[in-house]
Amino acid sequence: MATATLEPTVAQAALVEFLLRIGDNTLILGHRVSEWCGRGPALEEDIALANTALDLIGQTQLWLGLAGEVEGQGRSADDLAYLRDGYEFRNILLVERPNGDFGMTLMRQFVFDAWHYLLLKALEGSADRRIAEIAEKAFKEVSYHLDRSRDLVIRLGDGSAESHRRMQEALDDLWAFTGEMFVGDAADAALAEAGVIPEPQSLKVGWDEIVSDTLTEATLKPPADGYMHKGGRRGVHTEHLGYLLAEMQFLQRAYPGATW
Repeated sequence: MATATLEPTVAQAALVEFLLRIGDNTLILGHRVSEWCGRGPALEEDIALANTALDLIGQTQLWLGLAGEVEGQGRSADDLAYLRDGYEFRNILLVERPNGDFGMTLMRQFVFDAWHYLLLKALEGSADRRIAEIAEKAFKEVSYHLDRSRDLVIRLGDGSAESHRRMQEALDDLWAFTGEMFVGDAADAALAEAGVIPEPQSLKVGWDEIVSDTLTEATLKPPADGYMHKGGRRGVHTEHLGYLLAEMQFLQRAYPGATW
């Protein structure tokens, strides 16, 4: 006699959704940053970018591993990373953006790091002990990511005329994608009410302060047209994700279940 599959509770479904979101963010950005391996403008930067990518992929293992555990369907972190189709991914659009030049990569990293830092800091006080423990570990790595990306944005923004121009162009290009980080939905609201995560919009004041102070030192100006509204975008991606997943998932899909 077949055993019926139980539908997840609202709380369980919301928690899985959040874990997929944060795990997909680190997975996609980690893969993007890894594309610089062997191509950095200087040896020190090449190594630093590779280490950042490794940190993000390591965090992905923890977040997606917990997502699979909470989901209770026997899926591992690898299954969630390599066996889902593009429409199932829950990352923000910012992390899908192409690397562009070094300035574009740094600006994308900085605006993400500022948000990621504040999110993890808040999650250290999560009512869910498992989330708090992962956040505590990841926070140490992301604190370094933010220090590094902030310093380089300032140095290049307030550097030569060419470096300033490129950093301003990167900021102008990426700015429209930052608003998505601060607009919540029903899943966020349910978890915030339970003390598991912060309200997404509660992070905006701190992010604005970090970014504003940094851009002032870097002599850069944010675009005047403000943020993009997320508007229920979850599960809707650009063509960039499709190309990225085709590369990232190729080996697993070409040789299903292969081990070495």
